[in-house]
Amino acid sequence: MKPQNSLDWTRRSEEEQLAMARQASPTELRRLARQYDWSQNPEAVLGWMMAHKDMDLSSALTVFLNGDPERFNYLAKRDVPPEHRGAARVLDNVCLRVNSGFYRVRNGQRIGCKSRLERWLEFQRADRAEGRRGRWILDEAIIEGAKRRKTIDLSPQAPNMDAIRPKQGFAATRGFLAGIMGGQLARLFPRRG
Repeated sequence: MKPQNSLDWTRRSEEEQLAMARQASPTELRRLARQYDWSQNPEAVLGWMMAHKDMDLSSALTVFLNGDPERFNYLAKRDVPPEHRGAARVLDNVCLRVNSGFYRVRNGQRIGCKSRLERWLEFQRADRAEGRRGRWILDEAIIEGAKRRKTIDLSPQAPNMDAIRPKQGFAATRGFLAGIMGGQLARLFPRRG
């Protein structure tokens, strides 16, 4: 599906499209993804854009719905026509990332495709009520959180490496074994020194 007001992706090669995406600012990257023409190179170009850490939930949902997931939602992977398998794989990845929480809600962000998203969720609920299951099932709890505009601060923060660095040496081994063996550890490995 070609979104309205989109760039003319047909005039650029896959390499040029990737170069444009790689040079884009985070805001521009989200705009490019929302306007991407799925008839071009969705697996290479859109796949790269959607794996970017600066992609947000609203943009991801818009991209997902722009890919017309209804076309393949009830087809087995092997039944998807070969010329559409790349697009189906991008839809697979976007859905997995939405459901895993990879895409975050930005401060002040609104879901831009509410009516299409509601229609998708209604079909999803109807499938559940009828005991059917489509290929892509969006996590409604994540989407409801975004609708309530729960925001997450995405400012980059360096992790506290001391908090996540594993203990090493004899003390680490002793602590691990104490958790497994309990009181028997003192008899097997008396304290040194």
